[in-house]
Amino acid sequence: MSDRLVSPKADAEDSLFETTLRPRVLGEFVGQQRIKDKVLISVEAARRRQEALDHVLLSGPPGLGKTTLAHIIANELGVSVKVTSGPVLERKDDLAAILTDLKDRDVLFIDEIHRLSRVVEECLYPAMEDFRIDVLIGEGPHAKSVALTLPHFTLVGATTRSGMLTSPLRDRFGINARLNFYEEAEICQVILRSAGILKVDIEPEGAQEIARRARRTPRVANRLLKLVRDFAQVKADGRITRQVAHDALALWEVDQQGLDAMDREILETIALKFGGGPVGLKTIAVAVSEDPDTIEDVYEPFLIQIGFLNRTPSGRVVTPLGFGYLGVKPQGGPQTPLFE
Repeated sequence: MSDRLVSPKADAEDSLFETTLRPRVLGEFVGQQRIKDKVLISVEAARRRQEALDHVLLSGPPGLGKTTLAHIIANELGVSVKVTSGPVLERKDDLAAILTDLKDRDVLFIDEIHRLSRVVEECLYPAMEDFRIDVLIGEGPHAKSVALTLPHFTLVGATTRSGMLTSPLRDRFGINARLNFYEEAEICQVILRSAGILKVDIEPEGAQEIARRARRTPRVANRLLKLVRDFAQVKADGRITRQVAHDALALWEVDQQGLDAMDREILETIALKFGGGPVGLKTIAVAVSEDPDTIEDVYEPFLIQIGFLNRTPSGRVVTPLGFGYLGVKPQGGPQTPLFE
């Protein structure tokens, strides 16, 4: 249940839902104003010179609009976009096949670029700098390396873990933009825009109630809107009011802070089982039966953002705000991290 609300891995239906609501130009993109201003200037300059835009690195937590921005950049430039991801590009030949299929000024979007293999990453360096790639033709003693000239393209990379990028790769991006969590008012704008596209009857107070629980993330806001819309059609007259939104989200166990069942389980595990911490990530993962990467990428950023959790060199620690949210008092002293 909770995974459906916050997981960066959407199923096919949710993917279609998000694509329908995805802005196509910068003017439709809500929030991230400083990033939009920078990108708009660079895009306009490249368009006037009829040149490829400099390579762009987009980083930040899942669901903030990195993929959307990549498509917007291509639309604003008036070029095509090819989409792939780091784990898919396993071999040098996979990269070569995509690069040689690009046209001049096209955009290549690589999601989860931090998960590129070392071999593929090293082949990407000359492609980004010199717009060429070396391919091996033939086998055995008769094999020879041939340099292929590539069209001038723009690489847009997206990552939730910019710290995992190697310095040589990071330094080859001319435009580096980090997306931050949205303000509640901006999330409300996202919900009202999405409701208009979906022809959902919603009151401003209903949109505010959803925005308050949307974890300051547009993707989560749109997923919650979908759930509340269904509830309103079945349990109400189809109109989303504040009360309808409240009842729907209570049914889905999303509280006033935007925390769901897994968020609360993580906090309670650290606070009650381990005395508030510090406790290691792997220990938490074992205790709540969840993947460590999912906890680190999906749940932790928001818990840290709202001040309920801290990362320390010794492990995760519940803050006084976190204890106050749970309604319990801190127990004992620091614990020794396990399984690290």
